[in-house]
Amino acid sequence: MADGKELEAWLCLTPRAGLGAAAVRRLLAAFGSPQAVLDAGPGAWREVGGAEAAKALAQPSDLAQQMVEQGLQWQASTAGAHVIALGEAAYPSTLLQTADPPFLLFCRGNIGLLQQPCLAIVGSRHATAQGVENARAFAKHLSDAGLCIVSGLAAGIDGAAHEGGLSGHGSTIAVMGTGPEQLYPRRHQKLGERIALEGLLLTEFAPGTPPLPINFPQRNRIIAGLSLGTLVVEAAVQSGSLITARMASECGREVFAIPGSIHSPVAKGCHRLIQQGAKLVETGEDILQELRAQTALLAQTPQRSARAAAPQTRSPEPTDPLLVALGQDPMSLDALVARTGWPAATLSAQLLALELSGLVARLPGGYFQRCGQA
Repeated sequence: MADGKELEAWLCLTPRAGLGAAAVRRLLAAFGSPQAVLDAGPGAWREVGGAEAAKALAQPSDLAQQMVEQGLQWQASTAGAHVIALGEAAYPSTLLQTADPPFLLFCRGNIGLLQQPCLAIVGSRHATAQGVENARAFAKHLSDAGLCIVSGLAAGIDGAAHEGGLSGHGSTIAVMGTGPEQLYPRRHQKLGERIALEGLLLTEFAPGTPPLPINFPQRNRIIAGLSLGTLVVEAAVQSGSLITARMASECGREVFAIPGSIHSPVAKGCHRLIQQGAKLVETGEDILQELRAQTALLAQTPQRSARAAAPQTRSPEPTDPLLVALGQDPMSLDALVARTGWPAATLSAQLLALELSGLVARLPGGYFQRCGQA
């Protein structure tokens, strides 16, 4: 782990305005270490890194100096804090094999998880009740099989994936788009603190970095890079989850997708991935069969019964006539009126009762869908 002086040198090279990641890589390749880069001087900086990089290093901004101070203070004052630099033994090998590995990883929690086989589970922030249930069930099953579940701490599918990972043996890693001292979104404050105690919080962004929109697509490459594969549970066609899936594919990693209703907007991204070659999965065992050949740990995982190996995404057919009429696909109130012949007011009252019982979920756009236990 980087000590105070080494960390200060690394932080001075953190990419920022005028000092891009490509220039930093050239400087490190030429001089061997962050301190050697800083000692090389303006002429060498200009020759190797370019004029803009030389100017940024020669005249560090107030923001860069603040970043150094906050990084050193965070490491010294935070329980369970670790800073892992590129090239250190604790740096995860899966991430090292990617095209753009971060220079620093700010971690809080169990860094031993970085050496475990990981699977990313990502999806929509506006997930359906069934999607959330699927994410949690798949994550729990795969975590029990020895995989550490990686996701982005976002609302919806990400949060459910972390919860499922924590409930299994493999635990979870949350890759953040902020500095390590900030938990975003606020609704996941308690979940983030739990992950810090039982799993691992990780970010490439230095302390003090706010949740800027540009940070989240950037952190997706870490989610994909840490993992042997990426499972997309629900996603729109234009979504960050598909960016993560693309990055996983570019890293040579497996991409998995759970299919959904052809009428659901959050299923269309998964269907697009399947059309492009992602593996359609219905159970956690579908994923484990693909990954067992890649890691000895999973290959040694005892085979369990088919019932234990398959998260239940569908329950026995219900007897309530309204649930039967709903079927498995999202449906509008008008479509239900046409299907059942019941008055809209009667349907609305019964749907509300089923929603309060947790048997039906109300979706955006006035649609309704049965939940997994229905």
